[in-house]
Amino acid sequence: MLLLALDTATPAVTVALHDGRDVIASSSQVDARRHGELLLPAVDRVLTGAGLRLDAVTGIVVGVGPGPYTGLRVGLMTADTFGLALGVPVHGVCTLDGLAYAADLEGPSSWRPTPAARRSTGHATPTPAPG
Repeated sequence: MLLLALDTATPAVTVALHDGRDVIASSSQVDARRHGELLLPAVDRVLTGAGLRLDAVTGIVVGVGPGPYTGLRVGLMTADTFGLALGVPVHGVCTLDGLAYAADLEGPSSWRPTPAARRSTGHATPTPAPG
């Protein structure tokens, strides 16, 4: 299994390759206004860094927000296009769920996602884990 993960729901453009056990390559660049320019070069950089080609990918995972309309559209359409071209499944993941999961890898905690109002930033507030 080789998953290509894309997320453009935050000011960062994030791309990663995951082999089912570990992240084998990743890239993250922060520029809230250049998602369209940064995403495909980041995919190429991650694949090249892992010594792989796009046709090795067996599935696509994409962040579905919440986030800015244009950033989400860039990520979702890129993921959908890759999925159609490669004949592989595309799975959407709530970006806040992904962030909370990644934070839990650091140790037990509780997260309260707080979606953003229009043109503002959402938050996920950490609180100590019960017990």
